[in-house]
Amino acid sequence: MTPTLITETKPKDWTYISEGGATIVFSYRGPHNVQFSDHILRLRKVAHGSSDNTLLDNNSEQPDDPMIAFQENIISKLVPSEFLPSLVMVVLDKNWLRSLVILRDSDRPAERRQTDQIDVRRTKGVLATDLIGGMPIAMEIKPKWGFLPTEYHLSPETVALKTGTCRFCMHTSFRMEQGAVGTTYCPLDLFSSDDTRVRKALGALWAGWYESNGSLNNLRLFVQGRMIKPDDDHSVQLLADFFTADGSTDVQNLRQSFTSVLAQALLDSPVLSLLSTLQRTLDVLDVEGLSKLYTQTLPDLPYNGLGSSVPDPSMDEWKDFVKIYHSDYHSWNHTVPSPRHLRHYLIAYLLSATFKDCSIIISPKSTQVGSFDVTIIDMDIKSMNRLGTWERLDRKIVEHYKSTGSQRRCIDSQRVT
Repeated sequence: MTPTLITETKPKDWTYISEGGATIVFSYRGPHNVQFSDHILRLRKVAHGSSDNTLLDNNSEQPDDPMIAFQENIISKLVPSEFLPSLVMVVLDKNWLRSLVILRDSDRPAERRQTDQIDVRRTKGVLATDLIGGMPIAMEIKPKWGFLPTEYHLSPETVALKTGTCRFCMHTSFRMEQGAVGTTYCPLDLFSSDDTRVRKALGALWAGWYESNGSLNNLRLFVQGRMIKPDDDHSVQLLADFFTADGSTDVQNLRQSFTSVLAQALLDSPVLSLLSTLQRTLDVLDVEGLSKLYTQTLPDLPYNGLGSSVPDPSMDEWKDFVKIYHSDYHSWNHTVPSPRHLRHYLIAYLLSATFKDCSIIISPKSTQVGSFDVTIIDMDIKSMNRLGTWERLDRKIVEHYKSTGSQRRCIDSQRVT
């Protein structure tokens, strides 16, 4: 199969869309091209001054972006293809990438430009279905954790908090203490499958977007392929034309119309229910239970944090785990986890983290007025070396929340008791 070459396009054909911590996204807006039209280009980023030279060996071929193989071999075995974008490899060119940086870097948020840049050393990128550029409007939601943990593996000090308040709400409290913008959004409302609670969650997401001038990343709005902010009057008018009958840009009216339309779209889709199920069944021990199992199973290893002495799974191991997940995994006694299953539990937790950190794109169907497609994106492989960081962060979040003396009551309506 002949590889797709990015040099078949010009850098000016690509428009900046958005970015996350690891990748940056551009949408193709050039002349019609069967390989590039209706696609986005996802490129890896690198921190300024990074000393990672592992990609600089010109004598060996760089592997494809792992996101492609991960979706093809792992994610697609857990999520129906109709809820996933297509992903294909594209061959990059250093001079082309440098020209793109010169042309589009000023379109990026200032805080991002100060932190990192496109990694021009990469020779391969990802082309994916453009779920935003060809649409009059699109919404991106990062739902986060959609469940409460069971009490079996929690300590006496954390059990009441963790089974009463969801991780996101505790983390929000922790972040606000550090000066971050707050939000009243609770993921368990969004995941509840209850119309009133879903509308409440969407209203909170809208309020967070509006009050932070679009800086919170749990909700992003796109109009005609461009991410917008509340102070962009022209784009907000287009938003109002889509969501309201009279085109009113009154904030409360627009918020109500937005929540009403999106609530129905999400309630009609199985995506949130699927994400919640995958998150909770893959994270059955909580990071506390996983840490206990790790230290009990490997008592002779120096403890430098959870997973510190464990190599990342190979693609074959990921494949083997998915087979186990679909067969024996659900019959294991997770209340008393077996040490011989430690590596499987570690892999399961990493996979749960992928589904906790993904986003969904809601966009209108081109074939059916009033109906929407819901697609899951940003499902990156997580590494074992993140486990120790997550364990320490979990401890800090819970200790901080306990010190506040308050407890928000989050209701997990999908929890099996």
